Amino acid sequence: MRVLDVGCGVNKFPGAIGVDRNPASRADVLCDLDRFPYPFRDHAFDRLRAVHVIEHLGNVIGAMEEFHRLVRPGGRITVVTPHYTDFSSFCDPTHRWHLTSFSFRYFGPDHGGFGYYSTRRLREISVRVRLLALWRWLGFELLVNRFPRFRRFWEHYLCYLVRGKVIEFEFETA
Repeated sequence: MRVLDVGCGVNKFPGAIGVDRNPASRADVLCDLDRFPYPFRDHAFDRLRAVHVIEHLGNVIGAMEEFHRLVRPGGRITVVTPHYTDFSSFCDPTHRWHLTSFSFRYFGPDHGGFGYYSTRRLREISVRVRLLALWRWLGFELLVNRFPRFRRFWEHYLCYLVRGKVIEFEFETA
């Protein structure tokens, strides 16, 4: 299985090909992650991981389209990013975007009327929101992740009281 670790930094996923812009990273390939296309052929990978990188890029939609190009049909894309209510989302001055659990809906069938932003389609396998430890311990994280309607209610009305920590997305390419 060929895995691409985008923005791998110093913690490259074992067995993956790492790509990063920072020469101090453990990347196998150095390139500017804001310039497309990346130096790989179409559908070259079975999986792609972008862990704590999408919030740093200048063009989220362009990056997701590039991820789609790099992964074979039926392959998996994992994106991990801070939830917009987490302190870490705003304390890092290199973060350009502050995302929600619904930020990637433009790539799916439930695009809210905004499917024209991209022609690329991804099937959402899972969205998991991690909450701060107290809320996880009290079972609130279970409710947020088990019921998508409750997750929407939480993000609209409660997330500044019951703060999110990290969002983990898993997609399948179409």
